Amino acid sequence: MENFFLLGVCFGMGLIFRRLPQFPENTPKVLNGFILYISLPSLVLYHIHELKFTNTALLPASMPWFLFLIATLFFLGLYKIEFLNFKTAVCLVLTAGLGNTSFVGFPILETYFGKESLGYGIIADQLGTFLALSFPGIILAATAESGNWNAKILFKRVIGFLPVYALVFALMFRGVAYPEFLKIVLIRLGDTLTPLALVSVGFMLDIRTIGNFKKHLFVGLVFKLIISPIIVYYTYISLKNDPLLFKTIVMESAMAPMVTSTIIAIEKNLNPHLASLMLGVGIPISFFSTAVVFFILEGR
Repeated sequence: MENFFLLGVCFGMGLIFRRLPQFPENTPKVLNGFILYISLPSLVLYHIHELKFTNTALLPASMPWFLFLIATLFFLGLYKIEFLNFKTAVCLVLTAGLGNTSFVGFPILETYFGKESLGYGIIADQLGTFLALSFPGIILAATAESGNWNAKILFKRVIGFLPVYALVFALMFRGVAYPEFLKIVLIRLGDTLTPLALVSVGFMLDIRTIGNFKKHLFVGLVFKLIISPIIVYYTYISLKNDPLLFKTIVMESAMAPMVTSTIIAIEKNLNPHLASLMLGVGIPISFFSTAVVFFILEGR
């Protein structure tokens, strides 16, 4: 429950800071810069290096990749029929196609299914959500930021993204043990990601702007909180003979938008106000929607 309390405190701090003269308008940009160049690379360097890749990891890890693909097809399809512009479509792919499978996801899993479900949850988060953002997510964001599919420009933007270097380094040196002091430093720096990201989003969040984005916000949240778990339920229904695995995968698919992907959408100027609304509105609603998913899974 402390995660939920921290979430509320950080959002509240962001809302308060927005009204204080000590925090200028570019405060989110400074916070996002620290997140993308310090917090996120630290998380990547630690968690990807420590992950154990096994055959059983493929099942929960496949779900975020599958949903990201479905979201890409869905929202880029809406772009093709001119319902969305390209940057808004990519914003919704990042925020509605990737879920908050750790910070919000882990406490919800533990509450509903016990600590035994956290192993599957960690696999879904690290090998699934995290890597899906690190590879196709970053490429798509860089493409939308540049405004075209020029391979040279795209390559420069992706290579210029520090977390990509961290990912490559972590994979290359998986066979080399980190010294304990380095692990501690990486964990402490990585722990700053969620609080700073939530303060940043809270600072940017302006509920009065919902009216300007209600159509896109509605489509994004319906896809993330309702359509996604329905698709996953029927896609992975053959796993019902392993109830805990099946329920964990479905519940993780029903989580609110991912914090890190939201920050990337904001930093890449992909409809940043919509991105902050997707997270700021999506997380509170997800507390109720995941409860509905739980009752359905339990057959109540």
